[in-house]
Amino acid sequence: MKFKFLITVILVFCLWGCGNWIKHANIFPISQDVNLGYQVSQNFDQENNKIILDSAKNVEAYKYLYGLRDSILNTQSLIHAKDFTWRLRIIKDDTTQNAFCTPGGYIYVYTGLIKYLESEDQLAGVMGHEMAHAEKRHSTDAMTREFGFDIILKIAFGDSANQLATIGKGLTQLKYGRDAETEADMCSVEWLYKTSYNAVGAAGFFEKIEKQGNTSSVPEFLSTHPNPNNRIANMKKRWQELGGKTGKTYTERYKAFQKWFK
Repeated sequence: MKFKFLITVILVFCLWGCGNWIKHANIFPISQDVNLGYQVSQNFDQENNKIILDSAKNVEAYKYLYGLRDSILNTQSLIHAKDFTWRLRIIKDDTTQNAFCTPGGYIYVYTGLIKYLESEDQLAGVMGHEMAHAEKRHSTDAMTREFGFDIILKIAFGDSANQLATIGKGLTQLKYGRDAETEADMCSVEWLYKTSYNAVGAAGFFEKIEKQGNTSSVPEFLSTHPNPNNRIANMKKRWQELGGKTGKTYTERYKAFQKWFK
């Protein structure tokens, strides 16, 4: 039970977090990311079991998503490629256009996002971005910064109702910031560049948002991932710095994948 409150903290953070984040020493060992991610995933799966698609009954859909995941892992760019589980779950919720990844690499993708995107490179770009949050350990970095070394150590390796209460009070402050989002964006570009994909797939997603020009219909993904005006430009700039290689969008293949969710 010692992780119960931390589960809630991290889960809410993964779903809704984006705020003032800065680089900070991370006091958590890698094993703690793994353990916390497992606990978060167990809790989330139990609470949402009715809308999580069964991988045994949706083999082809999961095979498709795992193919995207593997294309990123196979670039050999991730230090924690073998440390984390990188398990995928599809959440059947067409009203939520979102994806997130817990510490330890438990990836969740909503059908609302799958339906919203237009091509495979866009989904690969978003997945790369979310995987980067786990790979770069942004959650435990932010927890360390927000709550301090002493409290986090006591929570992570002991148990104290007082410390849990302290974390609870600071829950709304535990958020990703622009530095973390920028790092995740750059990872997405750099990782996809080593694949056959259009490396700026995530930028294509943001461009679609801009073209719509209707803030009332902004996807859930952007409620947790702020989109500064220069974000698309920064991703394209990094792509050019890498050499500007033209990649593939795999649009038709993606349309076939989307049919699974009609």
